[in-house]
Formats: sequence, structure tokens, C-alpha cells
Amino acid sequence: MFLRNAWYAAMWSEALGAGSLVPRTILDEPLVFFRKASGEVAALTNLCPHKFAPLHLGKLLPGDRVQCGYHGLEFGSSGECVRNPHGSERISPNCKVRGHSTIERHSMIWIWMGTAPADPSLVPDYSFMDDDSEYHITRRDFLRIKANYRLVADNLMDLSHSPYLHDGVIGGPDTIKSDIRVEQEGNTVKVHRPKQDVRPTGLLDRVYRKDGEPVDIWSTIRWTAPCYILNDTGAYPPGGQRTEGSGVLGAHLLTPETEDTTLYHFAATRTGNVLDKNEDQVVFRQWFSDARRYAFAEQDEPMIEAQYQMRKAYPAATTRPILLETDAGPVRCNRILDELIRTEQQSSS
Repeated sequence: MFLRNAWYAAMWSEALGAGSLVPRTILDEPLVFFRKASGEVAALTNLCPHKFAPLHLGKLLPGDRVQCGYHGLEFGSSGECVRNPHGSERISPNCKVRGHSTIERHSMIWIWMGTAPADPSLVPDYSFMDDDSEYHITRRDFLRIKANYRLVADNLMDLSHSPYLHDGVIGGPDTIKSDIRVEQEGNTVKVHRPKQDVRPTGLLDRVYRKDGEPVDIWSTIRWTAPCYILNDTGAYPPGGQRTEGSGVLGAHLLTPETEDTTLYHFAATRTGNVLDKNEDQVVFRQWFSDARRYAFAEQDEPMIEAQYQMRKAYPAATTRPILLETDAGPVRCNRILDELIRTEQQSSS
């Protein structure tokens, strides 16, 4: 059950080099991506209609044509078969593959998976990741998580797990209690978790003052349907103003690969004040990238995958989970997504 008329993050722009055919599965559909001679991105269904060989095992030919590596049928960038090298060379009207609308924005390649006209204005705003922005972005990273994308989103929208699962990295004993406030505007949900006069987390301490002294923390994580997440958090002097502090702006782009797997793209930047004027920014960005990957790959990923396996193995026992106050954000997100999918399906039936 996926929302189809939406943009999904397919891969970082840097992952698609000229002349290459890169496969991805998105919403349970096999796809192949490539760059046309103009540099624009094209995406086709990754199945030759003759014997169903994957097209990414073929060749990218001049003229923006993909040649199947099995029997040599050639397909144009919009999916039409442009050459049959066999026999009379007749091309059957059914010899074609589906082409998808794509757009390259915010250092990411996005794909429109629905049948409604693709609307570029619906690409979510992650302009801080643009190469020409004022921000210094961490490594543009990627994980493939063996769990449904909604479970990954739930994990991000309920950060009450961070003092336990991420103790010492992006959580700690002082961050357990917070005044949670959930805000909804259209199909966007924000969860606010501010904290006052607490010891900073390991990551925020390094980003801010590096002294371990108490701080006030702002924390707002934003979800926009179907699965775009932005985390804005930081530390500043107790009783002071955010403008006096330093923070982190983190992009979490979740793409359903299949019902059971999620493509997870993430990147971040430091915001606000850099108090240590002598800090080596190259060293800092490497540490920043490594720390975030450790939290997501070594802590979040094993727990989410184990949780998902328990749900799959014991569906009767895991149908109705107990809800806490901290689940208000994820519950709101899932209700919005359910309604959008239901409306889309009704309009197409």
C-alpha cells in the first residue's frame, strides 16, 4: 500500500555517473536510471518485454538508447522500442517499457511513480543540501534497511528512544523528559521536544561548546507525506536565545523499496555559530558523518529490523501495540498517509 502520485528519492546525484545504468527498486517496481547526453536523468522499467531480462545488464548507446544485453532490443529514453535487430526488424506495438518522470534537485534524483502528471512544485524543499548553498554538508549517505518504511519513519518521529538506544551519541539521561508538542499543517506534521537546562548530547556538545555544561535544547522534527523528514535540533545557553547557539539540520529521505525494505538517504549540516574558530572543518565533517552513520547503521538499523521481524513472525501478537504519549506524532503521520492512499485509490477506481 503505497502513495504513488508523489516524488520519491531514488539516489544521490553523485551516484549516477555518465554512461552508467543504475538499477533501483522503488514501490516494488524494478527501475533503471541513466543520464542522457544532455545530462538529464531518465528512468525506465528495468524489464525487457521480450524475455524480461533486466535492462541494466545491457548497454547505454549513443542517442540515449538502452540496449538489452540479452537479445539487443533497443529502447529510447521515454520507453519506446526503437530497434529490433532480428528478422524483418518489425517492432510490435507492445514492445515498450514504461518511462517515469524524474527531476534532479537538492543533490538528489527524484522519481514520480504515479500516473497523474508529475508536479515539480511538490518536490520537498531540502535546499540546504544544494551544492551552492551556504552550508557545508556531511557525507551524503545511504542505508538499505530490511523493514517497512513506515517503521523507519516512526523511529525518527518519536525520538524518545534516543536516551536509551543512542546514549552518549544523540541521546542521554537528561534528554528523557521533554515537553512534547505535535503540530499539523496540511500533510505536514511537526513534533517539538524542547528541553531546558540539561547536559547536552555527545553530538550537540561537539557541535556547540565542547564543555559538557548544561544547555537548553531545541528539537523539531518534521514529516511531510509520504516520507520526507527534516530534523532541526541544537543547543544554546540556558535561558538564552537560539541565535546564540549551534545546531544540526538533518535530512532523512525514506523511499519504500518493497513492502519489507526501505532505501534510507541521509545528510546533515551544522547550523548557527561555530565557537571553535581553530577547528579543522574537514576533520569535523568526517567525525560528524561517522557519528551520524554509527547512530543510524549500528544502533537504529538493527533495532528496527529486529522489531520488524517480530511483527512479521508474530502478527497476531503485534497487531495492537500499546501507545505512549510519545507516539502522538507517528500516529498522526500514519493517519494522514492512510487517508491520502485511500483517496488516491478511490479516485483511480
